[in-house]
Amino acid sequence: MDLYLPVKPRIEERLQDFARIWETASDEELFRELVFCLLTPQSKARTCWRAVERLDRKCMIIQAGPEEITLELVGVRFNQRKGEYICLARSMFSSMSLRDTLAGFPGAAAAREWLVQNVKGLGYKEASHFLRNIGLGGELAILDRHILKNLTLLGVIDEPPSSPTKKMYLEIERKMTAFSSQSKIPMAHLDLLLWYKEAGEVFK
Repeated sequence: MDLYLPVKPRIEERLQDFARIWETASDEELFRELVFCLLTPQSKARTCWRAVERLDRKCMIIQAGPEEITLELVGVRFNQRKGEYICLARSMFSSMSLRDTLAGFPGAAAAREWLVQNVKGLGYKEASHFLRNIGLGGELAILDRHILKNLTLLGVIDEPPSSPTKKMYLEIERKMTAFSSQSKIPMAHLDLLLWYKEAGEVFK
């Protein structure tokens, strides 16, 4: 992929940012990243991050109720439901350390499975996204519409599934991993590269 080498320095810089989050972030900061990933389904990443920043500035992530949070989720689809998800997750992690919980798993795949099973609102895509953004899930696939579209164009998959099951998700992840190895582009780089190709930026 000719696009890779020009963009590679920006990708590496962003991945270093993610790694620093795990090295230095408090539980509250890790939870903020979780909130972002709870907001992203069917919504633009930049819009979701602006909503997180608003909530953070107003100290609403750690104390506001779902109705108050919903009002701040301007431009975020399904904002009422997502406001409820944030409060449910906050309640869960008020009695357990998010960092300690994640550190207790043997690897990112096991942590992802636990998140999907226990945090309402997180599917495999969102849990993979969260772990990558905090420096833990570099080998996981974040199969959003941008990635699925490009995997189809690259011939990695036949067509993008509209709503992949767990079995389908893991099978596409396996194929993406094989393509990553074949193309000599690390998985974490490949995800951000394909996202850049569609969105024109290396974000989160």
